[in-house]
Amino acid sequence: MHEDIEQLKDKFCITATDTELVRQAGTLLADFMPEFIEKWYAWLKQQEEFSLFFGSNSSNLKRVQEQQSIHWQSFFVAHINDNYIKERRHIGEVHARIGLPNDIYFAGMSIASQLLSDELWNIKPMPANIGAIANALTKHLFLDSYLVIDEIARIQNLRLSESHKAMMEMSTPVTPIWEGILLLPLLGILDSSRTQEIMNKSLSKISEERTKVFILDISGVASVDTAVANQLIKITKATQLMGCSAIISGISPAIARTIVELGVNIGEIKTTSTLRDAFEIALKLINVTVS
Repeated sequence: MHEDIEQLKDKFCITATDTELVRQAGTLLADFMPEFIEKWYAWLKQQEEFSLFFGSNSSNLKRVQEQQSIHWQSFFVAHINDNYIKERRHIGEVHARIGLPNDIYFAGMSIASQLLSDELWNIKPMPANIGAIANALTKHLFLDSYLVIDEIARIQNLRLSESHKAMMEMSTPVTPIWEGILLLPLLGILDSSRTQEIMNKSLSKISEERTKVFILDISGVASVDTAVANQLIKITKATQLMGCSAIISGISPAIARTIVELGVNIGEIKTTSTLRDAFEIALKLINVTVS
């Protein structure tokens, strides 16, 4: 993911002076960092997430502590460049992969900020610009947190999108039920994105199968509003443009009443109350007699 680094720094009001102040903080806190990591993990061990993600695996804990030490070294160098951002986003990727809750991450960053700030304000002799140093440190911590959480959110949204796509595929089973006849039984709630997917998949299948009759069964659809009704009409009209007769089956009394009340014009589209009736019509359309 490409980042506009200067724009990112501007959003968090990070100036060149802030960067120098963070490096100064790194010098002031250098001797404290081993103690900081020890205190931070002492806090983490009190959280239920610790046993969940570490258990009794001491070698894994040691490895993570070493990585965190490297992370803070990079933080205090404060070179906000592509590599810096890549490292933070990698942390987000790891957290997303293991399913680390966002609340424990934010709580951990809050504790880290508190430990580092408390140590800064206890330094003797206290630097005259200690307030500016603490402020710059906070800005950089916010930037770090944002990059991690933004990557977690990006991955979660990608997973949701893929899951939604998979569910759409599963919920749009365009199935050949006879040579020249396709059936699409719809279940659940219809919205504009789903009806668009239905149209795309149906038309593709009609073209592949050289379909003569397309049955759209809506007996499993809970309700139909104006937008959805019009979309269903568009789907059937689109199939007709491909030389395929369309039938909408499963029209319940409630849906029939709704369509009439909404004033939706179904034109010459064939409709039936049952799938059986639709199938009988479909067989006649392809000149098949079943005895």
